[in-house]
Amino acid sequence: MPGAKGRIDHMDVNVKDKVIYIAALGNNTLEVIDLKAGKVIHSIKGLDEPQGVGYIPSTNEIFVANGGNGDCYFYNASTFEKTGTVHLSSDADDVRYDAATETIYVGYGEGGIAAINARTHRQTGDAQLPAHPEGFQLDKATGRILVNVPDKNMIAVIDLRQLKVIDKWIRSSPAANFPMALDTVHHFAFIGYRHPARLVMLDSKTGKEISSNKMVSDIDDLYFDEDTKRIYVSGGGGYINIFEQANSQVKQIANLPTKSGARTSLLIPQLKLFVLAERGNPAQLTIYNISQ
Repeated sequence: MPGAKGRIDHMDVNVKDKVIYIAALGNNTLEVIDLKAGKVIHSIKGLDEPQGVGYIPSTNEIFVANGGNGDCYFYNASTFEKTGTVHLSSDADDVRYDAATETIYVGYGEGGIAAINARTHRQTGDAQLPAHPEGFQLDKATGRILVNVPDKNMIAVIDLRQLKVIDKWIRSSPAANFPMALDTVHHFAFIGYRHPARLVMLDSKTGKEISSNKMVSDIDDLYFDEDTKRIYVSGGGGYINIFEQANSQVKQIANLPTKSGARTSLLIPQLKLFVLAERGNPAQLTIYNISQ
């Protein structure tokens, strides 16, 4: 990514066209990469600390959440023209999209999850939290959202329909819970903690701890692949950890060295790819085949 310098934040993918969208926070751009060609095909400039990004297949739009001014922008994914704006108070961050309801969820500010209609580009709801949310996931099987709130050592449980906090799971140690993944079939939540670096598996219905494993430091992203039962973890400590989950056991099966500080990643199970962003001058992507 020859034009991208500084910190890289979240990514998303257009699976059909094999295009990745990368929030280049340190560069105030959104980098668009064609996986087939292996190159940047466009760069959306003039953003304000872009953090969250999501591709909306039903409207062929890109959604970008800006941490600097709180603005969330919609772009046509073919022309890259801006098509809408939703303003949030500040620090718009992680993004999740529910295709069934065409609703975008955005963590933002000093404590909120905003619901935005992908068709109308209007905010439709808001859930209040006690501090800024980091990683969160939709658990549609139980009608809830699980949210990491690291400043409160908390996982907040939000009723998806009412957008209200209905439970709080507070832990004294480990601390700094940032990324999260779910196994919605078997009701497991995988939480990445930084202090100390631990991968903790919880019962996603009760918050009870089931297992805990050491992992790479400075974790930023983790993913669960439902087909292979593997958990992929990327951290700034210089490794990708791969774990395998079976029943109540989680076992590390691989430890791949990476560039120090390369902590932002994206699992694309449909394409059997794992993508790691490496900050630098310039930044670059390393792409791993996970078909075996």
